[in-house]
Amino acid sequence: MTEQAHDFVDVKDQSDRILRKEIVVPATLEQVWNAWTSTKGVKTFFSSDAKVELAVGGPFEIYFLLDAPHGARGSEGCRVLSYLPPKMLSFSWNAPPEFGELRDKHTIVVLQFGEIEPGKVKVALSQHGWGRGEDWDKLYDYFDKAWSYVLGNLKKRFVAGPIDWQSACH
Repeated sequence: MTEQAHDFVDVKDQSDRILRKEIVVPATLEQVWNAWTSTKGVKTFFSSDAKVELAVGGPFEIYFLLDAPHGARGSEGCRVLSYLPPKMLSFSWNAPPEFGELRDKHTIVVLQFGEIEPGKVKVALSQHGWGRGEDWDKLYDYFDKAWSYVLGNLKKRFVAGPIDWQSACH
């Protein structure tokens, strides 16, 4: 398999729009950091299968459609862009396959983690690098809902324990 370079929206075509989400989770900073920065961690709230390596350029791949062919399973090709333990993680992110050509364009997700008080952490997510036009508007709306769901699962993970994907799928 050959590595593909990220294809971000050309600077002159970028929108200044930023998708922002926040949630407070009942956990320690270390627990939240570990949930986002390891394969084992993301599998407790994001999806049942993933490949995450905390290194600049390391994979940040979350697989949703496990029976789909490689390249259409999830965020294949997405990479860790930067991190500052345990405060910030950024990674590239792609669109689901049903968004056609936009699948090949990457946006950037930045997560910031801050302890509000012992046992309570605020997670602030921002996604930027959006293009312009109706298709991008639809993708923005899709992720507006999707990130709410993911962050909700993160909170559930710390309230009720890791997501049981076997029973969640049935």
